[in-house]
Amino acid sequence: MDQFVVSARKYRPATFDMVVGQQSITNTLKNAIRNNHLAQSFLFCGPRGVGKTTCARILAKTVNCQNITENIEACNECESCLSFNQSHSFNVHELDAASNNSVEGIRTLVDQVRIPPQVGDYKIYIIDEVHMLSQAAFNAFLKTLEEPPSYAKFILATTEKHKIIPTILSRCQIFDFARITVQDISKQLAFVARQESIEADPNALHIISQKADGAMRDALSIFDQLVSITGTGITYQQVIENLNVLDYDYFFRMTDLILEENATDILLLIEEILQKGFEGAHFITGFGTHLRDLLVSKDPATLQLIETSEDIRKRYREQTEKCPKAFLMQALEINNKADVQYKMSGNKRLVLELALLQMASLEKKKAGPQP
Repeated sequence: MDQFVVSARKYRPATFDMVVGQQSITNTLKNAIRNNHLAQSFLFCGPRGVGKTTCARILAKTVNCQNITENIEACNECESCLSFNQSHSFNVHELDAASNNSVEGIRTLVDQVRIPPQVGDYKIYIIDEVHMLSQAAFNAFLKTLEEPPSYAKFILATTEKHKIIPTILSRCQIFDFARITVQDISKQLAFVARQESIEADPNALHIISQKADGAMRDALSIFDQLVSITGTGITYQQVIENLNVLDYDYFFRMTDLILEENATDILLLIEEILQKGFEGAHFITGFGTHLRDLLVSKDPATLQLIETSEDIRKRYREQTEKCPKAFLMQALEINNKADVQYKMSGNKRLVLELALLQMASLEKKKAGPQP
């Protein structure tokens, strides 16, 4: 039986063009290589799973490639590229600062820097989670970072930029990695699903993307988890059941009941949601987002701000036509107050029920005509 390789490793980008959601950074790095304008040290910072270490490895591989393509990508054929692909390149050194955070670890690195590369032009040092270095280790690293040999390049990666001392920051070219958008993650998941011959509902992939909170690695891990549960297909219903996500349908149904001022069915729907194991705070947060998305849907220019699939956007467009803008503003205000009160209340369910019943009692004539 073939050994299973997790998708986050199997589909890890190997070139700049394959990196998802960081085009501005990859373009800048490619231009620096093209113009022979590489800094001596880089700091890649941003949330987890957005491509910091991946970009560091691609940069390390590309600058030592002996036959760089016109598109500034590694050739994958020269001696340097082949040794890198087989993980035994002597020119690329990766250090985990979380487990090598002492002065001794940095001194070993400084001693290695003195040895020039045997193949290729540069020796690359990738230091992951660099914020974990001790104060003494940072100080021991300063001189080398400021005046390294011409063949040495340092790429530091961190999720907590604020923990790095200013003297280190001032010696680095800083790249801030952004969270990857839901749309970009969904496209990549759809690509992986096609490669693995898995039937995946686009709405299901959007839910996975939202759950990943901007981290491509997290999205691929969730994807693998769901495939192991469901087999060769992923449906919307399977995703919301296994990830404990509130279905969009609950928010659309609740909004319709509020507009109808149907207090009985509102209370029954709350009971159904709570019986399924969802916390009231979870619903309040989700419903606030739903009301916000309805408000955003009022204008076609802002409709793109809703991070959902096209099918769900269509439902938002249809429902927002029933909701006066003033009603949505008042409902959002009630929801926000309930969010604050819920955490402090001794009777949390009452806070939730009262908020929704208050929304249902909003007089439409006071809410104003539909825009």
